[in-house]
Amino acid sequence: MHINDILQNQRVTTSFEFSPPKTPEAAEVLFNNIRELEELHPSFVSVTYGAGGSTRQHTHDLVVRMKEEATLDPFPHLTCVSHTEEEIESILFRYAENGISNIHALAGDPPRSRPNYDRSQDHFRYATDLVRYIKRFNERGIHPDKRGFGIGVAGYPEGHYATPNRLKEIEYLKAKVDAGADYIVTQLFFDNHDFYDFRERCELAGIGVPIIAGIMPVTSRKGLERMAELALGSRYPAKLLRAIERCDEDDTYVRHVGVQWATEQCRDLLDNHVRGLHFYTLNRATATREIYTHLGVKDSRRLSA
Repeated sequence: MHINDILQNQRVTTSFEFSPPKTPEAAEVLFNNIRELEELHPSFVSVTYGAGGSTRQHTHDLVVRMKEEATLDPFPHLTCVSHTEEEIESILFRYAENGISNIHALAGDPPRSRPNYDRSQDHFRYATDLVRYIKRFNERGIHPDKRGFGIGVAGYPEGHYATPNRLKEIEYLKAKVDAGADYIVTQLFFDNHDFYDFRERCELAGIGVPIIAGIMPVTSRKGLERMAELALGSRYPAKLLRAIERCDEDDTYVRHVGVQWATEQCRDLLDNHVRGLHFYTLNRATATREIYTHLGVKDSRRLSA
């Protein structure tokens, strides 16, 4: 379903993010978790794309399998790094042929194996360029939906590590929206004030598309460190860190703290009219299901009632 139809029909969207598995065994574990989360009836799910397109085929395979074997509506990520225009066109053709309705367009991270990677050599250097190209692809009438792909982009409530100038950062985000983006999904954050300030700054800049909040619960000390690496620049409130410190080295208690913190984030966001909640699942169902339980919600449709 096109994202604009989803947004029109649902007061609050809910979505889950998965990463493509690299082995058949991991694929089956992931799909078991997907089946669990399927019971929560999310508005859509997104599938990530590895640095430099490293998981390109895995992403496509997972998206198609979801489309064929599950009731979930998959939104694949697509990045600029290491791709020619012909490769991007080929990917869009395949997704259109498989009835994929939406694309999440990102600049993407350079391959870790190439620390001196020169992005200026990419055909699409910025996410804005990719959004603009997808919009032109839509106008060719190739997609079965006459509107073509719905297009999502990323937003950064705490700022993007590569753009310390916060005024420029919002200008770049507005450029993505003006190029044709239909919605924004934010990077994870742990203090809702950062999200509310970001939302207000978007409004001041004339950005009017829906903004969906990214949520990732802390489930272990190792996970906390991994999150800090994945989301460079993310701020961890002292209250959250203090609560984790009280857990000593027991990850069972760290998990309880992290899920409770994320639950209160969601509760407050819902009370303050958030347009959507996007859960970074790390391919596991348990923490997301626990948040739903603590919110007193059996499935996502209750949130849009």
